Amino acid sequence: MPLADEVAAFHEARPNPAALVGEFRRTVVMLPMVNDAILAADMDGIRWLYAFSDEGALSRFAAARGSEPATEWQYLTVSGARILDVLIPAIEGPAGVALDAGSAAGMLFPPVSGIVPDHVAVDMDNGIATASVADTSGTTHA
Repeated sequence: MPLADEVAAFHEARPNPAALVGEFRRTVVMLPMVNDAILAADMDGIRWLYAFSDEGALSRFAAARGSEPATEWQYLTVSGARILDVLIPAIEGPAGVALDAGSAAGMLFPPVSGIVPDHVAVDMDNGIATASVADTSGTTHA
């Protein structure tokens, strides 16, 4: 099932976390750039990288942030697997992905085992090994 369908199933309370993470890993997403850096936000000690499934989602996010409609945003296109396996471990401190932030189809991929490599997963510090994903309202599903 495509990533959009897995996200929809998640929001309809029919989550399949393994399938959702698997589809994210296989999907090429857009990482917006500002001043030659990947756009991110820090919240509760976690750096969240903004990723978008398509230009429409990025445009809506940009408009919500006050960007003019004609403004061009620079972005990288990269697979979800490369984000989770290479980029996240290269960031100092815990980091996750906020997919399609600001939209009803938004999804958080937190820095926990089963999503990011175990050596950077925050849940490995206390011996808990769970795979979970969260919607943008902050609700976590395992």
